[in-house]
Amino acid sequence: MTKKLKAGIIGCGGIALEKHLPVLAKLNELEVVALCDIIIEKAEKAVEKYGSIGAKVFSDYRELLVDSSIDIIYVCTPNDSHAEISIAALESDKHVMCEKPMAKTAAQAQAMLDAAKRTGKKLTIAYQNNFRADSRYLQQVCDKGELGEIYFAKAHAIRRRGVPTWGVFLNQEKQGGGPLIDIGSHALDLTLRMMNNYAPKCVLGTAFHKLSRKENAANFWGPWDPEKFTVEDSAFGFITMQNGASIMLESSWALNSLDTIEAKTTLCGTEGGADMRDGLRINGENQGRMFATSIDMSAGGVDFFEGNEESASDVEARQWLDCIINDTEPLVKPEQALVVTQILEAIYESSRTGKAIYFENRK
Repeated sequence: MTKKLKAGIIGCGGIALEKHLPVLAKLNELEVVALCDIIIEKAEKAVEKYGSIGAKVFSDYRELLVDSSIDIIYVCTPNDSHAEISIAALESDKHVMCEKPMAKTAAQAQAMLDAAKRTGKKLTIAYQNNFRADSRYLQQVCDKGELGEIYFAKAHAIRRRGVPTWGVFLNQEKQGGGPLIDIGSHALDLTLRMMNNYAPKCVLGTAFHKLSRKENAANFWGPWDPEKFTVEDSAFGFITMQNGASIMLESSWALNSLDTIEAKTTLCGTEGGADMRDGLRINGENQGRMFATSIDMSAGGVDFFEGNEESASDVEARQWLDCIINDTEPLVKPEQALVVTQILEAIYESSRTGKAIYFENRK
């Protein structure tokens, strides 16, 4: 019998309990042997439901990393500690899956990449939207060149009223930003991957603190406290790439708009286009006529049976384990996630300074 991989979870908040741990519990190749949270009661609660027999709990991640039997670390903490914990885990001879965004700053993300190269351990960032069925289909379309040269795109991450009011989401110091670094990060990552273009040239951006100042505001998760809402409520960026392609990035947690769409992309190429606005649609022209085709992404097709297609998180987890077991590269490479963080940081900088940010001399 093949030896099971051993995993440690650092950070036992919502993203660990609702995404990673339920998925990992399905995998026969892995067992969760250690859980850590600065509030140790959270780790104790998580270990009861998801830990293997004899799994340990910690309040200090450094103590967890001492265990040389652990193969993989999942970093599920606030953004400001992603780099510190990931680097320590890599240097303790462990592979790392870190939640998105890669880090709070581009310098921290670069340090994570350097640590992965230095140690020879694998590092990936949990951009699970790349593993959705529609994303995987569209990726094949793009890879086959069916859209031609993709020279214009939109990265969509718009909520009308979806401000996360729990944890540290609204804390600038802990997170580094609001919807742009949170859900905008997903949309940008997805768009860059479809374009297969990670060479930015210039960024112009704006970030707003408008609706965040309102008291008793309507919100899916209840009203927020304006005094604690220290991140932006919406942010927008215009990105030009070195080859001349352009991307418009839109993100919001609170915006007076009915045009809501999240973690989706629109692509325009020389041979065709695609969008995820109303399901997955491909458009183009054929024999002098324009066409638009909706792609059926349902998994069923059999009467009285509903297909059990894997979730994006299921596929992500399995692909990551396959990389470790078979010593292959993860789909989401740290070099690519670094570029996402660099662009997000440039949008924030552009908003603060009122100037376009050029990448020629940036590291």
